[in-house]
Formats: sequence, structure tokens, C-alpha cells
Amino acid sequence: MRVAVAEDSGIFRQALVTLLTTVGIDVTVSAASGEELLARVAEDPPDVAILDLHMPPTYTNEGVVAARTLLRGHPRMGVLVLSAFNETPQAMELFRDQPRGVGYLLKDHVTDVDNLRGALERVTRGEVVIDPDVVSRLVEARHRERELSRLSGREREVLGLMAEGHSNAGIGRRLHLSARTVEDHVRAIFTKLKITSTGGPPGPQDSNKRVLAVLTWLRAAETR
Repeated sequence: MRVAVAEDSGIFRQALVTLLTTVGIDVTVSAASGEELLARVAEDPPDVAILDLHMPPTYTNEGVVAARTLLRGHPRMGVLVLSAFNETPQAMELFRDQPRGVGYLLKDHVTDVDNLRGALERVTRGEVVIDPDVVSRLVEARHRERELSRLSGREREVLGLMAEGHSNAGIGRRLHLSARTVEDHVRAIFTKLKITSTGGPPGPQDSNKRVLAVLTWLRAAETR
């Protein structure tokens, strides 16, 4: 198997190259950026390209951009994008338009040489590889979206204002609702999100329930 590597961290890049060569993989290119890799593989494409998600010049999604460029120009090449963090929105850009021969792994998992080699072999066969931690996050996000889908439009507005830190009175003023109506909406939010209500007067547990409701809203929002 012939592999090209693009990683801006010299230390990690060298460690990755060493890991690959020790198991008999031929590293044909070791580059510090996606642009450098694209230029160097143009005439002699490898079987697989491994790219860091964040590289110069902007350190945002250069790995994904380079990967998609490689797939367009060399459809038989596999690509594997690595990231230090579970960054689902950027990763999902890899998997649109009926992906083939594409993988996304967290860097913590590529130190396992069997895991890395297995991922490389799979993308060379045209399979799709997604890190288990990313899959878990996507499943959790879909579950949270289903929870939020139970809320009415007005309840979502109330929850959004709760997330901004507004009290019931503040929410009432913003939405031109009576205090009783806001309380009813808040109670419905707790019920639909399965956050247990004490049914008693406002107190510390009510504040905690508001935090739990807001966390559900924020966690779902951050995956979009």
C-alpha cells in the first residue's frame, strides 16, 4: 500500500510516518499542508492520502477541502481525514454526495496500528470509515433533535430565551405573555423533555431543571 501524508505538526507527521513504515506501508509523500500534498501527488497518486483536518493557511477545514479535491481528481484513491477533536459538522462534509473510499478518524485512535491499517485498507476498497466516537455523537444528536421536536414553536421560543438567561418575567415581556402563560410553557418544556418537575413553588430544583432544558437545546444546536 502506498500512502501520502499531509499534517502541519512536524512531530505528529513524523510519528505517523514512522508508524506506517514499521508495518510495511510505503509513505510516498510527507507534506505540511493540503496544497503541498495536492501538488506532489498530481503525477503519481498513492493508494490512500491521510490528511489532518486543520492545516495552513486558515486551520479550519483544509483537510476536507483537499480530500474532496483528491476524490474529484483521483476517484480510485482513498482518503482518510484525521482530527484531534470530535468535530462532527466539518467531518460530515466528507460524506455528502454518496461518498466512496472516505474515512474520518480521531487522532487518539490512529496510535492503534491495527485500527489505522484496517481503516486504510477499507478506504482503498472503496468503503466508508467513520470513527466510533463520531457515530456516537451523531446518534446522541439525533436523539436530542427528536426530544426538541416534541416542543411547539412557542415552547422553542421560550426555551431559546431561557438559554439566553431570561427569567420567566423577562420571557413574558419579550413575548408579550402573561406570567401564568410563561409558567405553563416552561412546565410543558420540562414535561416534553422528561425533566422531572416538583410541582411545588420555584426553588433551586427549578433552576436546575432550567439548566438541564437549556443544555438539551444547546447540545442539539451545536451539531447543526
